Amino acid sequence: MQPLELSAVDLVAALRQGDLTAVQCTAAFLDRIEATNGTINAFLTIDRDGALERAADIDARRSAGKPLGALAGLPVALKDVLCTTDMPTTCASKMLAGFRPPYDADVVARLRRADAVFVGKTNMDEFAMGGSNENSAFGPVRNPWDLSRAPGGSSGGSAACVAADMAPVAIGSDTGGSIRQPAGLCGITGLKPTYGRVSRRGLIAFA
Repeated sequence: MQPLELSAVDLVAALRQGDLTAVQCTAAFLDRIEATNGTINAFLTIDRDGALERAADIDARRSAGKPLGALAGLPVALKDVLCTTDMPTTCASKMLAGFRPPYDADVVARLRRADAVFVGKTNMDEFAMGGSNENSAFGPVRNPWDLSRAPGGSSGGSAACVAADMAPVAIGSDTGGSIRQPAGLCGITGLKPTYGRVSRRGLIAFA
C-alpha cells in the first residue's frame, strides 16, 4: 500500500483497519517532504522527530485497544499563521523567527484531540498579506505543476504541499481568498468554512 496515492479518507480507513501503521504513513509523507521541499519551499518547519513520536504513540494505543480520535495517524500540515506550542510560529516573517506560542490555536487543539499527526508548518505570504506566496521572508513557494509559476496565496505552502503529495491534507486561512485561490491554482480542493463556524482563536491576525 502506497500512502502517497491515497486520499485522506482512504488513509484514515486504512489506518483504522490496520492495513497501514501511523508510523509507516507518517514516514512516507516525511520522506516525500524531505525529497521535494528544497524545490517547492512549501514548508518552513518540518517536525520529523515529533511527528514520528506521535505516530508511534498512536500505534501503541491502537495495539492496546485504547480509544483513538477520528483522525488517528493522519498526517496534517499547518499554515504557519496558527499558534503551536511544539513548533515555531513565524507567519513567514523574520520578526517572529523562533517564536514559540504559549498555547495552541483552537483548530490545532481540536486536531490534536482527533489524534492527527502534524508533520510541519507551511510557508505563506508574510503575515498573510498577499495573494501569490511570493512575499515570504523565507523565500517564495513554487507551484508544483510549473516551478516558474506562483501557487497563489496567502496559503500557498498549504496548497502546494497537498498538490505535491507532501501531505494528504493541510490547514490554511482565508480572509479574501487565501484558501480558495491557491487551491484553484494548484489544482486541489480548498474549503473556506462559513464565517464563525470554526474558531479563529490562535490564528495570528491578518497583516
